[in-house]
Amino acid sequence: MSKAEPGVPEPTPIQPTDEQLASVHYDADGLVAAIVQDDDTDAVLMMAYMSAETLAMSLEQGRTVFWSRSRQEIWRKGDTSGDHQFIRSAHFDCDGDALLFRVVQVGGGACHTGEYSCFYRPFGKETS
Repeated sequence: MSKAEPGVPEPTPIQPTDEQLASVHYDADGLVAAIVQDDDTDAVLMMAYMSAETLAMSLEQGRTVFWSRSRQEIWRKGDTSGDHQFIRSAHFDCDGDALLFRVVQVGGGACHTGEYSCFYRPFGKETS
């Protein structure tokens, strides 16, 4: 998807500095946690993992690209589900061991279950 289709946001590539990329600390498996938040509503949509390669791809493409720990492969959000995430900003935390992406969520939602957010199950008793 090089040009945005009607009604689909234009990707926003981000050009990080070498110093910023060097500030990201990956775990023993070469991964870093990536939190995805809706840029309009502030809802936390999902958490996944990125490698240095998928972080670079995400920033370059302006779309979220992750590393699937279960399948051991790269996956770009929305390629199979149609529920794309267009990055509006990208941040790394003070320790460099977590990333935050603010996105425009297109499609039914971020969760593979069909829910808008992966965080739809609260602890505690439900009240009616």
